[in-house]
Amino acid sequence: MKPGVRVCVPSAAVLGLFCRGCLSRSRSWPGRSFSSTSREMSRWNSQETSPPSPQENVRVLITGGLGQLGVGLAQMLRKQYGRDNVILSDIKKPPPHVYANGPFVYADVLDYKHLRELIVNNRVTWLVHYSALLSAVGEANVALARKINITGLHNVLDLALENCLRLFVPSTIGAFGPSSPRDPAPDLCVQRPRTIYGVSKVHGELMGEYLHHKYGLDFRCLRYPGVISVNTPPGGGTTDYAVQIFHDALSTGHHECYLRPDTRLPMMHISDCHRATVEFMQAPECQLSLRTYNIAAMSFTPEEVAQEIRKHLPHLKVTYNPDTVRQTIADSWPVRFDDTNARRDWGWAPAFGLEELVSDMLRSIRDKRTSEGLPVS
Repeated sequence: MKPGVRVCVPSAAVLGLFCRGCLSRSRSWPGRSFSSTSREMSRWNSQETSPPSPQENVRVLITGGLGQLGVGLAQMLRKQYGRDNVILSDIKKPPPHVYANGPFVYADVLDYKHLRELIVNNRVTWLVHYSALLSAVGEANVALARKINITGLHNVLDLALENCLRLFVPSTIGAFGPSSPRDPAPDLCVQRPRTIYGVSKVHGELMGEYLHHKYGLDFRCLRYPGVISVNTPPGGGTTDYAVQIFHDALSTGHHECYLRPDTRLPMMHISDCHRATVEFMQAPECQLSLRTYNIAAMSFTPEEVAQEIRKHLPHLKVTYNPDTVRQTIADSWPVRFDDTNARRDWGWAPAFGLEELVSDMLRSIRDKRTSEGLPVS
């Protein structure tokens, strides 16, 4: 047990293998999900159907699984729960190695009926909802972002409540706005973001907490900083420069940054992000004083990460050409997260600082380029 972490005596309910109280409360849920007769509801609540035991296999479905985070999280979860117990899904065709590593299915979060079939047929107990349009892409297509980030979320919330799932929905640094405390941003404060991405994430935080308190949904949410990884190309986020700069350093030796050199933002290595997610999902419910937590690792500016890279690659040249949209978004976000509650409640602690992150990214990208027969600068 980690020092200073809240402890409790776990039971099947607090381990989240079924929604706390959802079977008895579901009759009052006003949504489309519960169409069962009173007789069926009575049968569910009778002794004929006992609650799942803590030893029952966890069965995970990950939506939006081909984005930056899904494949790596699935790999980590499969090591603990078994290859066939973690199902990736997306609307795109995956590369061959994704098929080879474990189950993959087509799933559109806007298709409620099909998503429901997947959950029921695969006996899903945990749902990780990664489907979303990110900050910069969302601003370029607000209508689509509203459909995916809000309508898709509502489908997932309804299905999680109906099927008594443990639901994880990530939030983001983008859930804060210019009126939020910036250094540091606490878990609970004024948010008021000014992007559709941020607005949808605050909406998700509040809806999840509401359904937890009213109906017992085991909703869990982490506010991710900018996540830095090797294997997935940047996907339209404001912090993408912190991934691209490593690729440029080893390919051309030159990076053009769309943010000012002094723009400080919270960042995290992807392995810390995956580990935080798994540890949070595994935490007994009674240890959680919140439903949405900040998690932090480091904060840096484009110039600081460039200087650290130059310790390995002195030839790196960085020019700055701030993009108005992304710079405005970045200027509205916190420069640091306060993650005191996550550290206290469930023992969160990052493994990577800036020095370790830079060394690992350069080594991994160099190895990847070499294996693909690409030149290394």
